[in-house]
Amino acid sequence: MINRELIRVKIVQLTYAYYQNGNNNIDAAEKELVFSLSKAYDLYNYMLSLVVAVTKEARNYWQVMERKARREGAEWPSSRFADNRFALQLENNRMLNEFLESKKMSWDDHAEFVKKLYQRIMEAQFYKDYLTSKDDSYEADREIWRKIYKAFVKDNDELSDLLEDDSLYWNDDKEIVDTFVMKTIKRFDEKNGAKQPLLPEYDSEEDREFARKLFRAAILKADEFQRYMNEASRNWDFSRLAYMDVVLMQIAIAEMMTFPNIPVSVTINEFVDLAKLYSTPRSGGYINGMLDNIARNLIGSGRLMKTMPERDGDEQKE
Repeated sequence: MINRELIRVKIVQLTYAYYQNGNNNIDAAEKELVFSLSKAYDLYNYMLSLVVAVTKEARNYWQVMERKARREGAEWPSSRFADNRFALQLENNRMLNEFLESKKMSWDDHAEFVKKLYQRIMEAQFYKDYLTSKDDSYEADREIWRKIYKAFVKDNDELSDLLEDDSLYWNDDKEIVDTFVMKTIKRFDEKNGAKQPLLPEYDSEEDREFARKLFRAAILKADEFQRYMNEASRNWDFSRLAYMDVVLMQIAIAEMMTFPNIPVSVTINEFVDLAKLYSTPRSGGYINGMLDNIARNLIGSGRLMKTMPERDGDEQKE
C-alpha cells in the first residue's frame, strides 16, 4: 500500500522538519520516517474497519425497528444493508481482524460519529434505491459501499477532525489512503471469503529500501546537491526561492543520483506536483526549470548516467 508517491510526501515533510528542528540526528529522523509511513498503513486498516462499524450500527438499528414492527404490527424493515455481503466478508476478514487486534484499534470511542454517519447514509437516495432494488447480488452490495465511501467518507470534515485528534499523522495521509481503500473495495471477491487479501504494508522490499535510501541521501549529501543547484541557477534568482523549494529540489536531485532506474522526467514531474502542494503558487514552474537545468548539467558533465530528450533548439546550437 505504501507506494513511492506517499514515500516522497513523507520525505518532503520530514526533511523540512529535520532542518526546522535543528536536531541533526539522522538515525532518529529515519525512525520517524518509518513510523510515519507505518501510521499511514494503520489508517488504511482503520478506514476499512469503519465499514464494519457502520454495518454493526445498521444491524442494531434494524433490530430496534424489527422489535417496533413486531410490537406495532408495522411494515417489516429491510435487513438488506445490515446483511450486506461485502461488509460481512470484511467483518470476518482475517488480515483486518489480526491487524486491528494487534494494534488495539476500534471505533468504539467514536460511537456517536458512527451513528451520525449511518443516519446520513440512510437519507441518501442511492441508499434508498439499493434497499428496494431487484439486483440482490454481491456486486450490488459491494457497489453500495463504494458509493457510500465516495459520498460520505472521502470528504468529511468531521471525520478529518476526528482523525487529527487521534493521530497527528492521519490528516495528511487520508487523501492518499482513501484511494487505496476504494481500490480494496473494488478488488474484493466473494469467493475469497475471510481469506480475501488486503493490500500489504509495502508492495515490495524495494519500496521500503527506497524510503530509507532516498531520505538518507537527501540529508547526508545536502551540501553536494545544493552545489548542483548553484551551478545550474545562473539565470535564476536562486536566493529568492522559498526554503521549501530548496528542500524539494534537494530531494529530487537525491532521487536522480541514487536511483538509476527512475527516469529523470518521472522525478521532475513528481516533485513539480509536490511543489504545487507544499510551496508557493509559482514554485512548480521554478522547480521544473531548475531541475531540468540541473539534470542536463549533471548529464553533460558525466556525473549523472541518465538520458533526457533534447530541448528545442539544442540541435541548432550544435
